[in-house]
Amino acid sequence: MEEEFERIVQEFQHKIFRLAYSLMGDRGAAEEIAQDVLVRIWKGLPGFRRESSVSTWIYSITRNCCYSALERSRRPVLSLDETAPRREAERQATVEWSKPEAPDAAELLNRLPARYRVLAALFYMENRSYEEVARMMDLPLGTVKTYLFRARKLLAEELARGGARKGGA
Repeated sequence: MEEEFERIVQEFQHKIFRLAYSLMGDRGAAEEIAQDVLVRIWKGLPGFRRESSVSTWIYSITRNCCYSALERSRRPVLSLDETAPRREAERQATVEWSKPEAPDAAELLNRLPARYRVLAALFYMENRSYEEVARMMDLPLGTVKTYLFRARKLLAEELARGGARKGGA
């Protein structure tokens, strides 16, 4: 069991942190949650029945820890307004991210409401499919697609307003 846990830590510790950070929006809270998740994995590993993939199990633990922490802190949930036009979202999707004046993707993601932020991070940063994101987040596939569409629209709004720039400019 120790070898398997070590392998999990090596493979998933950074992914756990990124998911926690994308949900919490705070580095300190994400670090605490990542540690809590690793403890829960250690304790739960003997009972893990492999009915789902290890990554799905780990993402579920991380998601649940984050949601519990958010509920404890009673942070307000941001509005789900849909005001950005689709054309702008599609236009902004073609931005060359490698240019110096390109937006800082992590900063933009942090401006999204938590329910969109984590899905966008999994889909775009972790290169997960719609189906994988739906399983990991325990959401219907249609909800994942809708939330990602809304996230793109909100990101387009941010970019249209000047968004986040590398180096804080």
